[in-house]
Amino acid sequence: MSGPGAPEAGGSLLERYLRLTREALELVRPGPPERSFLRGGSEDILRMARAYLEDAVHFRDAGDRERALAAVSYAHGWLDAGVRLGLLDGREDGTRFTLFR
Repeated sequence: MSGPGAPEAGGSLLERYLRLTREALELVRPGPPERSFLRGGSEDILRMARAYLEDAVHFRDAGDRERALAAVSYAHGWLDAGVRLGLLDGREDGTRFTLFR
C-alpha cells in the first residue's frame, strides 16, 4: 500500500502521524490578527492540537498504540480544520494540510 496513510519502510503509521503532526504544529501560526475576535479561536485550536498530541505520546509510551493513533488523528484534525477555515496559517503547505484552493 502506498500514499498518505501507508506506513513507511521501517516505521509505523503511528510514528508517521506523530512526526507529521509535530511538523504541522511547528509550521502553523494563528491566522487572524492579534486583536481580532477570531484570534482566540485559533489559539483554542492550537491548545487542543497540542493536548491531543501529548495524549498520543502518553498512550504510545504506555503501549496503547490504538488510543495513541486515535489521539494523534484528532490532533492533526484540529490543525487541518483550523487551516481550512483560515483560523490558522498553514503557509500554503498542501502536504500537511487539506487546503481549500
